[in-house]
Amino acid sequence: MSAAGNNEGARTGRALPWALVTPAVGWTLLFFVLPFVAMGLSSFTAQEGGGGTLSNYSQFFTNPAYWQAMVNSLQVTAIVTVVSVLLAYPFAWILAEQVPERWQRLALMLAVLPFWTSYVVRSYSWLLVLARNGVINRALSGIGMVSEPLQVANTRLATVTGFVHFFVMLLTLTIFANLKQLSPSYRKAAADLGAGPVRTFLHVILPLTLPGIMVGAFLTFVLCIGDYITPQILGGNNELLMPQLVMMQIGRRGDFPLASALSIILMAVVTIAYLACARWLKIERT
Repeated sequence: MSAAGNNEGARTGRALPWALVTPAVGWTLLFFVLPFVAMGLSSFTAQEGGGGTLSNYSQFFTNPAYWQAMVNSLQVTAIVTVVSVLLAYPFAWILAEQVPERWQRLALMLAVLPFWTSYVVRSYSWLLVLARNGVINRALSGIGMVSEPLQVANTRLATVTGFVHFFVMLLTLTIFANLKQLSPSYRKAAADLGAGPVRTFLHVILPLTLPGIMVGAFLTFVLCIGDYITPQILGGNNELLMPQLVMMQIGRRGDFPLASALSIILMAVVTIAYLACARWLKIERT
């Protein structure tokens, strides 16, 4: 082969990786980077136009209602994440350890059935279940446990219930995958050293599956803190969360700069959570 042919082949080899990643890079630039830059620039403008200003950010720290919305979002997200982990881990353990291998795929398919339903439909379904004349109140009234319907819908409890129903399935998948990757030799080694089932779980299985728990918990955090539909449908307007606050600035006030600033602040919180999670995982690996 001639030198020219070798040079042409080398250029083609160098250009091929760039050609393969160009569509993904272009998509990211067009639909993430550019909108984010536009939102960032908008957050430094006034509603009626004008030069740069920090008033949109200062409003968040000086307005108690805005600050409380962030506190509410963090509280709800923390509760949902903890409850989802506590429910998902034993569920994933049962699927991975107790269900026969030939039935595990079917069991996983049944476990993720909620993902096949529209997110809005799931939220309204829970609203029908938790309403004053819903399934729960009718059942409790029918057996004489309550004389007056319980107020569950349009509360934080309803919002948490709707979130947990969804995120337990997500966490179950991540934890199940982590459990299936564990070699049986770990349990045998622990048994040879005299460890019982409880000590084996606490000192071997749980530490080895913590990365899967952390990844699932982070995904739960990100999706929960930025969700608008579930708090709006199940929580009503009794408790203001950050996504509802952002939509309120757009829908009621038309204040896009303030909405952009609030969105940037929310993204900053998510970034801090990501850095903390990544640092913890890095420390665990070392």
